[in-house]
Amino acid sequence: MSIPQTKIINGQIITPNGILKNGSLLISGGRITEISESGIDSSASVILDAAGKFVSPGFIDIHVHGGGGSDFMDGTVDAFLKIAELHARYGTTSLVPTTLTAEKEDLLHTLDIYRQAYKKNNRGAQFMGMHIEGPYFDMEQRGAQDPRYIRHPDEKEYREVIARAGDIIVRWSAAPELPGAIEFGRYMKSKGILPAIAHTNAVYDDVLKALENGYTLATHFYSGMSGVMRRNAFRYAGVIESVYLLDEIDVEIIADGVHLPAPLLKLIHKIKGTRRIALITDAMRAAGMPPGESILGSKQNGLKVIVEDGVAKLPDRSSFAGSVATADRLVRTMRQLTGLSLTECVRMITETPARIMRINQKGSLAPGKDGDVVVFDEDINIQTTIVNGTVIYQKLG
Repeated sequence: MSIPQTKIINGQIITPNGILKNGSLLISGGRITEISESGIDSSASVILDAAGKFVSPGFIDIHVHGGGGSDFMDGTVDAFLKIAELHARYGTTSLVPTTLTAEKEDLLHTLDIYRQAYKKNNRGAQFMGMHIEGPYFDMEQRGAQDPRYIRHPDEKEYREVIARAGDIIVRWSAAPELPGAIEFGRYMKSKGILPAIAHTNAVYDDVLKALENGYTLATHFYSGMSGVMRRNAFRYAGVIESVYLLDEIDVEIIADGVHLPAPLLKLIHKIKGTRRIALITDAMRAAGMPPGESILGSKQNGLKVIVEDGVAKLPDRSSFAGSVATADRLVRTMRQLTGLSLTECVRMITETPARIMRINQKGSLAPGKDGDVVVFDEDINIQTTIVNGTVIYQKLG
């Protein structure tokens, strides 16, 4: 099937070098071929008038569990496709499906389903490989992860999973202080998989050693990780302080305004900066759905949760249980709560996650890059989503 040539006109185009106030952009063969502030002479088959709205690189969500009533752990192709379609409506053009702590057989099944869904996904955000979150976590920092499945790194297990997955897994989150976690990190790195620090009670020495062995990303920073602590009366820097100190470690943050309030969002940006922060939804199945009861994880054996105050919680309200955010909300919230410029907020959900995950063909609007484009208004309301040059969502009216 041939991809139509698409031209966007009259847009405020967000480029790596600034915003073109009255720009045009041409996509041909699924790739961006030309960007101009003076118009593009081309008889494209599809012409979209942005009418002065912003034209942005497509949003890249590198940590998402579900949405639209489905979860990737449901283990069905239909669930994968529904999640991809839901998030595309809110500006996500690429996403990394994420698991929850589970038995090995469930992980293997989810990987098999990913292969099938990847081939059929032509109406939603692109799948960019799987993120395995767990099961190698610290029990005290498990958050809403199911304690039945939490365990120490098992070399035989993770080698089998990697062998079965091939190149499908692109990142794996674990607690680096656990027995065997450093060897796990080295093995991930040797396979081109990004090991990330998550659900951890580590101290500075643990984090430094983890960094030296491949752990260069902090999963949902602040959530499920240690801060300054006492051991035998002595104070130790936890993961939070360690990540601040170690410039080489990137962070991903759930910028929904609930998981992290404005002062922490400002602090994170002040220390880590735009180029080290990726905005993520960490969305579970209730994203895009009305408040009320829901399930974290698979429908068969997931945890019951309640959605209220714009977030999912465990029924006893003892912990958050995943976000219900969509990507547009992240950009909107970051801009409103921190006062950062639109271009900085957009970069944290486009260029930075693309660099972290080594997705070189995406993340910015420039000739030769994939034709992943989002059009939105001043309030970050999504008007149009384009994936590889094909319009997959357009707001009516």
